[in-house]
Amino acid sequence: MLITCPYCGPRDVSEFSYQGDGNRTRPDPASTDQAAWNAYVYDRTNIAGDHREIWQHSGGCRSHLAVTRSTLTHRISDVAFTSGSAGRRHGGRS
Repeated sequence: MLITCPYCGPRDVSEFSYQGDGNRTRPDPASTDQAAWNAYVYDRTNIAGDHREIWQHSGGCRSHLAVTRSTLTHRISDVAFTSGSAGRRHGGRS
């Protein structure tokens, strides 16, 4: 599978680290709502089709990317920098 990094271009998936579901919202770090934290950590949906994921280009520019990938075909339809990651260069520096 190839992921096209907006900075580095097309690269093999072995250069990337999967960071998780890109659709989940983390509870407020100060929250003591145990049910909200349990849902965030343990509840998962099993999407059949396009799914937004977060990947880090760990073997390249180290940017975090929002990737839309089909879970049925692995076809990638969109790749973009996540907020705060645009223009990041090797070594994690902006």
